[in-house]
Amino acid sequence: MNTVQSEPHYLILNSGSSTLKYAVFNAANLEVLERGVFELTATNYAETLEEVLHHGGYVTAVGHRVVHGGTAYTDPLLINDASLQALDELCELAPLHQPHNLHAVKVLRELHPELTQVACFDTAFHQTQPPLHTRYAIPARLSDQGIRRYGFHGLSYDYISRQLARHTANQGGKAVVLHLGSGASGCAMLNGKSISSTMGFTALDGLMMATRCGTIDPGLVLHCVTQLNMSATDVTNMLYKESGLQGSSGISGDMRKLIEQSDNQAATDAIALYCHYIVRAVGSLCAELQGLDSLVFTAGVGENQPLIRQQVADKLSWLGVELDEQANQAGELVISTAQSAVKVMVIATNEEWIIAHQMKSLLGH
Repeated sequence: MNTVQSEPHYLILNSGSSTLKYAVFNAANLEVLERGVFELTATNYAETLEEVLHHGGYVTAVGHRVVHGGTAYTDPLLINDASLQALDELCELAPLHQPHNLHAVKVLRELHPELTQVACFDTAFHQTQPPLHTRYAIPARLSDQGIRRYGFHGLSYDYISRQLARHTANQGGKAVVLHLGSGASGCAMLNGKSISSTMGFTALDGLMMATRCGTIDPGLVLHCVTQLNMSATDVTNMLYKESGLQGSSGISGDMRKLIEQSDNQAATDAIALYCHYIVRAVGSLCAELQGLDSLVFTAGVGENQPLIRQQVADKLSWLGVELDEQANQAGELVISTAQSAVKVMVIATNEEWIIAHQMKSLLGH
């Protein structure tokens, strides 16, 4: 770790199963200084973290994207022995994501125990949802064990809500924000606060994604187990890694590749299904909001694919949505016409900045 006493930096880490994404921010003004991604293997983790720290310069604190904070953590959390144990206990709620997030924390504590580390949670933004919107119609004994709707992509939605405050009245009023990346979800916000999300107990629910299925009939899972003799591991792999755009097209989970194959019926059918899931979800979120003032597209697909925005908007014309074709193609901030009853926007998300902002609020640097 570079300890040259220059301007203090925050290092932001998003540790997954095979990649380590990082960003470096000036701790004083939260200006981003560098972003990057490293490939991870079973043998290079500690070495990779040391290299990332070198990129970070004079790092005074490290912030981690942690997928699950349960119901207890609605604010950024200073990591110590007790809090790390509490986060470990939440791994059972997100077994495919949480252990990877926390692995970076643990390795860094071994390498550099002097470093301040902070956890920022993808679930925290959704804690403003009414209790009714978090419940499943399951036995109370299961609800009492924490089986409920949580919602994810909260760091992204937090950033977008702040941008809505800059660009609209009442933080977008009744707004639906569509985070369309490799993972995808929708969030209903009322004056910048989450009231509902398409993701529920896990990040598998809701919209169709790159390789994840989104909402399906739970009976389908039972059929796979009882009639097709699939194991829990088989079903997990199918729903998380073999479904979505990848599974329905048989070509790719990458929207860019599917759009390039406009003459391939399987590709166009997969895109149509993807948009159908979105439109259906927007209708549901609008019902919970009792109206719609603003519609926001964000993340990789949302920010960069005008075809998807157009197809979704066309199916929402009954709500008074009307796109400006030229503005949509250019990816401008506002892509709706002056006559549109709903303000439609394209806003680039910045989850790393939100983590840095939350760290600064907590640490007071």
